[in-house]
This record gives sequence, structure tokens and C-alpha cells, in this order.
Amino acid sequence: MTIHVEGLVAIAFFYLLILFVGIWAAWKNKHSGEAEGTDRSETIMVGGRDIGLFVGGFTMTATWVGGGYINGTAEYVYLPDFGLAWAQAPFGYALSLVVGGLFFAKPMRSRGYVTMLDPFQQLYGKRMGGLLFIPALMGEIFWSAAILSALGATLSVIVDINIKMSVVISALIAIFYTLVGGLYSVAYTDVVQLFCIFVGLWISVPFALTNPAVSDITVTAVKQVYQSPWRGSISKSDTWVWIDNFCLLMLGGIPWQVYFQRVLSASSATYAQVLSFLAAFGCLVMAVPSVLIGAIGASTDWNQTSYGAIPPREKEEADMILPIVLQHLCPPFVSFFGLGAVSAAVMSSADSSILSASSMFARNIYQLAFRQSASDREIVWVMRITIFVFGGLATVMALVTGTVYGLWYLSSDLVYVIIFPQLLSVLFVKGTNTYGSVAAYLFGMLLRIGGGEPYLQLPPFIYYPGWTTEKRMHHMTGEMEDIVIQKFPFKTVSMLASFLGNVAFSYLAKYLFESGKISHKYDFLDAVVSKHSGEIMDKTTLVTRSNNIGLSEMASVKPRLSVTLAAAFTRRDTLPTETVEEEEEYSLDSSHHDDE
Repeated sequence: MTIHVEGLVAIAFFYLLILFVGIWAAWKNKHSGEAEGTDRSETIMVGGRDIGLFVGGFTMTATWVGGGYINGTAEYVYLPDFGLAWAQAPFGYALSLVVGGLFFAKPMRSRGYVTMLDPFQQLYGKRMGGLLFIPALMGEIFWSAAILSALGATLSVIVDINIKMSVVISALIAIFYTLVGGLYSVAYTDVVQLFCIFVGLWISVPFALTNPAVSDITVTAVKQVYQSPWRGSISKSDTWVWIDNFCLLMLGGIPWQVYFQRVLSASSATYAQVLSFLAAFGCLVMAVPSVLIGAIGASTDWNQTSYGAIPPREKEEADMILPIVLQHLCPPFVSFFGLGAVSAAVMSSADSSILSASSMFARNIYQLAFRQSASDREIVWVMRITIFVFGGLATVMALVTGTVYGLWYLSSDLVYVIIFPQLLSVLFVKGTNTYGSVAAYLFGMLLRIGGGEPYLQLPPFIYYPGWTTEKRMHHMTGEMEDIVIQKFPFKTVSMLASFLGNVAFSYLAKYLFESGKISHKYDFLDAVVSKHSGEIMDKTTLVTRSNNIGLSEMASVKPRLSVTLAAAFTRRDTLPTETVEEEEEYSLDSSHHDDE
């Protein structure tokens, strides 16, 4: 196996650049938040809530524009059976950011939450928060593993080095600077990584387009030359599948901690919305070179290139079309620069997911569910340990599991089907409770898993209308097997059923307990009768039977700085009556002293 020295030098340069920026960001912001009295753990999670428009716009864009985004977009445009019509990620994720900015960013940021799970634990209790942590964690870990797996394959194309070694080195670098600087390091490295992707790809595109082996892409878009037109088409029988997948991207792209980590780190609710809109535009712009590279791959006579006569799709290498085009259709110095930049930039999503998973565990599971009295230093150490543990877990999965993408597909579906309807309910539907949340969780999981997952060889036990079977080659064994294909939009239907189940069962439980149809002693989740028990958290205080523990969730309007201002931002309907009265008395006393 020949090692390309130029490629190795390019990789080393970009990796050292990313590492340097991550360490510099951590050093630059090591005292951030101390003057305002912000806890160190919160600074690591949400960056002191002072991320500006420039860095914030870049880091939110980079959350989506990682290795999976640019490689996947190029792959779908290239594949004859799909084409541009099925490359849904650019528009799907862009609309996801627009919808998130319009409806979700403002209420989440203005209420001063620290993680995405905070509103669930506030309204549904810590046990339900723990249940919702499971699909959220699965999504983040499997996504990181899928990114690292793709990164290893990309590096093997560039420099012919061992895939396992490249995965381990990449993971260690991402874990190290995330450990050192938290969100600050992740955000600042995202700026560099996104710039690397943009410059690296756009430098390569003109050279690839003008290669003698490449036909005019405007012609191959509509006419068959070397394969079917890359514009693609949607058959009538696949219309509902296309709509189902698009809704999954558009709505299922919202309830992720990596998104809300950026929203909650913005300096204001308005900034959080603006960042979402900027990132939506950034996603579309960053997809253009990937689309062009996919089109170039579909317009190439591979027999005229150093790749060989057999096209990548026939070698089962369609997922690597982007590095293959850069490697074989561009001059060496251009391809190594482009591939090096892309490889370093792939980490921009892995580090975010690892930090998101550790933030949710440290805050919502360790602190709020088990150790309410934990010190800030203790929480910081829990975060550091879990960053290493979750990063290591993702790395191991990338190395030993052949179905990483199948696991991620299933977990992302569960995020869409389970967490999105719960987020809708907790933010916008008044009256939902823990009983409805549990019912919705079970409905969504049962209906989604019941539809099966071909990539994981998970057979369906619910056959939705319009299902068919077709023979496919297994991606690992190479054997032909019969696969059940669901043509029905069962993912979106499962999400809607989960949402309606939450509302229906919440109001049913409320009616049964309040009317006396069921005795109050059976309200074992403390969700209807014991509304303000130790299980339910309001936004500023976790109420226990023995003491009150401040959660410091109010961002820039912290109770320690201004109880009056904090009270103005608190949902008073979630507080006990005596607490509201005490706050009003305190406000009057404070204003009286100010007048004097």
C-alpha cells in the first residue's frame, strides 16, 4: 500500500490547524462568564450565552454541513436511481432551520433553558426526561460514529493509510479540544472547518469540470450519456416515500441538542432566530459544490481516468464519490488540498454531537435526576468524563460495527417520531402531562419499529398499506435477500399518532383524576393531582421535600442578579401560589428601597 506523502502532509496541516484553533478558543475564553457569576459547567454547555452572529452563524451551519451532508448530497446526485430529485438534505435541513428559527428558537432561548431536555423535565418530571434522553443520546452517538466511519473511509482514499488508525486519530483530536474548551472550542473550530470545506471544494470544482473525461453536466442532467440523467425523477409510486423522508428532514432536524445548544448559546432570543436563518442560507450555499461534484461523477467516463473502467457505483463505492472525484479528476496539489480540508472539516459534526450528549447526561441525568446537590466542579468533571466515554463509544462503533448508518437512520427516525411531537406538546399545547407523554413515547416507538428497518435487517411486524417486497444485495454479506419496502409514509403518521396520543391521554388522565373517577392516590407520576411535588420542576427552582436548589437556568436574568427581573421571565402558572406571592412582596420591597 502506497502512502501519498503530499496527502499526509495536507491532513497533518489541517488537523494541527483545527487543534490549534480549539486550544486557542479554550484559552481565550477560560474566564468567560466568571464576572457575571455564571457556573463553569453552564459556560462549557452554552458558551456563556455570548456567541455572536459571525461565530454563531458559522457554528450553526457547521452543525449540519459535516461529512455526512457533503458526501451524502454528492452521492445521491451521482446515483442513477436517485439523482438531484432525491438529494433532499440541502432543502430539508435549510427548511428545518427556518422552522426552528420561526417557532422554536425564541421560546427555548427566552425561557433560559440550558439543554433541550430542560422543558421536558420541567413539565413531565425527571423520570420522563430520562426516557427522552435515550433516543436523543442514540441519535448523537450513532451520528458521531457514522461521521467517524465516513471520515476513515475518506482518509483511506486520500493517503492509503489504515482506516482504523485514521478514525482513532481523528476522534482523539475532536475529543481533546472538546474536553479542553467545550462549546467555545467547538464553535471556533467550526468556523475554520466550514471555511476549509467551502474553499477546498470550490477550488477543486473548476478543475474537475474541465477534465477531458467529464462531459457537459448540463447535457447529462437531461440525457443519458454514461448513466441515467443526474437530475433524477420521482415516480408516482414513490411520491409518499419522498414526502415522508422530506418531512423527516424538515421537522426531525429540529429536536436535536446540537441545534438547541447553538440556540441557547445565543446572546438573546432574537439572535437565536437570526442565527437559524443565517444557517439555513449557509446550508444551501454549502450544498452547491457537493451537487456539482455529484453531477461531475455522473458525467465522467471513468475509463479515461486513473480510477479505472468500472464506475464507482458498480464497485459499491458510490458513497465515496466526492473524494474519488477530487482524487482522480483534479491535479494532485488541488485534490490533496481539497481532500485534506474536507477530512479535517468532517469533525465539525462529530465534536458537536459528543458535547451535546455529555451536556444532556451531566445536567439532565446526573445533576437533576440523581445529584441535585452536586457542585459546579463536580458537574464539570462529569462532563469531561462523559465526553471521553461517549467519544470512545462512537469511535468503537465506527471501527467494529458495519451497520453504523443503519443505526443512525433508525435513531434519527426515533428522534422525529418520539421527541419532536413531545417538543411540540411541551412548548405549545397547554395541559399535556406525564401520562400523555408516556403514551406518546410508546405509540411512536411501537409504530416506527413496527415498520422495520431494511438496513439493520429488522423485519416489520406492522405491514402498512402499499408495502412490497424486492430483492436486494446485503451490504455486508453480498447475498441477495427479500426486503419488505414500506411505501406508506409511516414515519410521519407515527409522529402524528404520537402527538395526538400525548394530547388525548393527557386530557383523559386530567379528567379521570380531577373528576374523582380514579382516586388521587393512584396519581403515581404526580402529574395531575400533585402538580408541584418533588417530581415536577419549575423553571427557576427544583422543589424537593427538604430544600430548594437553584438551577441557574435564567441565562442573563439570573435570580442572584435580579429576582424581580427573573420573576418576570418565569412561567407563573407553574409555581405554587405562595411562591408567586413571595416574589410580588419582594418586588415591592425592592422598588421601595430603590426609590429611597
